[in-house]
Amino acid sequence: MSDLKNNVIVELYDLAITERKDDRFGRVVKQKSLNEDDLINIAVQRRTDLSPTSLKSTMELLKNIAREQIANGSSVAFGLGYFSVGVNGVFYGDKPTWNSSEHSLVVKVTPTAELRNEVRSATVNLRGDASVGTAISKVIDVVSGEINTTLTLGGAVNIIGSRIKIAGDSDTNGLSLINQSNGEESRIPLSTIAINEPSKVVFVMPTDLAAGDYKIRITTQFSNSSTLLKAPRSYDCDVVLAVG
Repeated sequence: MSDLKNNVIVELYDLAITERKDDRFGRVVKQKSLNEDDLINIAVQRRTDLSPTSLKSTMELLKNIAREQIANGSSVAFGLGYFSVGVNGVFYGDKPTWNSSEHSLVVKVTPTAELRNEVRSATVNLRGDASVGTAISKVIDVVSGEINTTLTLGGAVNIIGSRIKIAGDSDTNGLSLINQSNGEESRIPLSTIAINEPSKVVFVMPTDLAAGDYKIRITTQFSNSSTLLKAPRSYDCDVVLAVG
């Protein structure tokens, strides 16, 4: 474990959905976006006797085994979390059957106590109001009621945030879903956006989006009720949302 002191920077954004005018929600400023290769490189820098190739091979082997065991109903403690399989949906009658349109298997993840304690130990540097106001605080899947976790094909999605209204005359303005495995961008038609407000955007998910992990991207020139930016600005939500 590193001896470096944990610390995070928190910036504040307007919380316009309440009656108070002085309330804010906090958001941790993302320092980096790391993938497995990045983590392996950091490990090698700290332990020069480790081979990047062997580390990656070992990680892939353990991931494959864990995925296989979880998919067969096992509860697995792996890495920084506890994984298990749960069931969504209600069963009726004396002889219920499995209906894939009403029932589904979902992965349940709980962070380990070690990870929770590591995060809690971080020193918080409260920077104050963010210089750029666009931010998303919650993504609510209306069908399942899940927050910041999943999106249901064909279902409504509520985005809660600050200065997220899509406005301006640029063709690049709009709402998109970014596939995290290949970077492909799927634009959400403006006709499926039911509510478009500074603190709330509601849209309907497409029915034909490929299963995978996605992030929401909002591109807009909105600044406030009377001002538009000269150039569009894109904001990618930090949370990864599962589809399918």
